[in-house]
Amino acid sequence: MRNYLTFALLFSLALSSCIKDELLNTECDIVSAWVEGEQYASNFYHPSQMHLDNISSAEKEIVFSVRSLISLPKKLPVNFTITEGATIQPASGSEQDFTQGPVTYVVTSEDGEWKREYKVTFKEATMPTYKFSFETYETLEWESNFYHNFYEISQSGQRLNMWASGNPGAVLIKLGTKPEDQPTYSTPDGYAGRGVCLNTQGTGEIGQTFGKPIAAGNLFMGRFIFDNVLSQPLKATEFGYAMDREPVRVTGYYKYKPGPVFTDKNMNTFPNRTDEASIYAVFYRNVDSEGNKVFLYGDDVLTSPYIVKKAEVAALPPTDEWTRFEMFFEGQNADDELVKNLGYNLALVFSSSKEGASFEGAIGSTLYIDEVEVSFELPDND
Repeated sequence: MRNYLTFALLFSLALSSCIKDELLNTECDIVSAWVEGEQYASNFYHPSQMHLDNISSAEKEIVFSVRSLISLPKKLPVNFTITEGATIQPASGSEQDFTQGPVTYVVTSEDGEWKREYKVTFKEATMPTYKFSFETYETLEWESNFYHNFYEISQSGQRLNMWASGNPGAVLIKLGTKPEDQPTYSTPDGYAGRGVCLNTQGTGEIGQTFGKPIAAGNLFMGRFIFDNVLSQPLKATEFGYAMDREPVRVTGYYKYKPGPVFTDKNMNTFPNRTDEASIYAVFYRNVDSEGNKVFLYGDDVLTSPYIVKKAEVAALPPTDEWTRFEMFFEGQNADDELVKNLGYNLALVFSSSKEGASFEGAIGSTLYIDEVEVSFELPDND
């Protein structure tokens, strides 16, 4: 009897041990991943993008869609829910640098027998885009003075005259005969292929006589009105090109070198002031309440009540290397029906001197731009 009881006890202990071994979880999955904290919310277009649920057990890559990789913090904590009993390395909630590419996480099952690797990465949100590479231009002439005029080609092969510059006004005062003598011209030394060079120039005696001592290099979506150059210079630049989508972000590449001496419209010098380049955009209603067409000009392109959204690059530090820039549109939401019916214009503006419209800046300031990309809201499929 005693032997029987001893045998039963040993059998029970052995069985208990086997049961415990079998209960150890063999799964090693990430179930959900999320970024927590208000300080990180501005990196996402919507709070829902901060939390990824119901991740498939077959998934090997976990991707967060963010507004921008440029502004992504180098120390970012990602949290995980994993299968019961499993462990993860690096630890859930630990700060990692995702700006250099994916970070690999390894999940180990509770029984230690199984491992699974996940690559966690942050990518800029995929949106419809319009890319401008500035490869297409033509050379025009006015009284033996030549200048470049930029345009686009649609996917169907149609010419789109959406770009303008102050070149027609520059040749009026005869800065030089070649396209490269003008404030805005095509350069073969772009970021990829050709690009655009914008440079601020002195206008000589003719320009100073009319109170316009400098001509800043500029390129903008819209139309240049030659007849207003001398009488109403701020009305010579008519900004805007109709768009059937709502813009969200603009990115591109630039180089910039400010000129040595900043002057005002009276050619007074300011030794302690450094010239600045300017890149901005506005999205505005192109029809008023009575059905009349609306355009913005140099005197109201940033102040018009018809503006719905604005975007501006906060700073363009001088650099000899091609450097990526970005800007986001801020403001009101546009009316979806008006957007679909081309009720809004987009004006994208580049200038080698930020105050060039007021004839203030530094002669010699030079801004290069290339590979500009406008991202738009995803279309509503409802």
